[in-house]
Amino acid sequence: MAKVPVQFTLNGSETAEFVESGTTLLNALRDKIGDTSPKGGCHQGSCGACSVIVDGELKLSCLMLAETCSGADIRTTAGLSDGGVLHPLQRAFLDEFATQCGFCTPGMLMAAKTLLDHNPNPTREDVVEAISGNVCRCTGYEPIIRAVLTAARANSQNAS
Repeated sequence: MAKVPVQFTLNGSETAEFVESGTTLLNALRDKIGDTSPKGGCHQGSCGACSVIVDGELKLSCLMLAETCSGADIRTTAGLSDGGVLHPLQRAFLDEFATQCGFCTPGMLMAAKTLLDHNPNPTREDVVEAISGNVCRCTGYEPIIRAVLTAARANSQNAS
């Protein structure tokens, strides 16, 4: 297979790599670039564990070809924290016990971040809809919903 150049911004840093044509963004991120924060769950687009933010929109990296991402701004959970300081969503997930095994957590965080970026004051129903493409098999959804709402409240208090 032919190798193709891929260049994009990953978590604020310019990234360039050669990948095999047909390589998914998930595999490029994990295997070529070394960002293992997106998880490969179903590899069919139905679990959400591989979710990343591409140009401000939530995307399933297992279904995207890396070569279609040239020029894009890509965010993963590896880029959420600022140095050693957790992002408010990460802090809320810890405080609300919204993670157990942690496998779904990267996708849940990216779905929640996308929601809060577009709607800083979501309702419970907004949160449920935003995370509906993500499967959690052990934590359950209530702690995750609480965590997202807690982060939204914290962000709105910090903004005032």
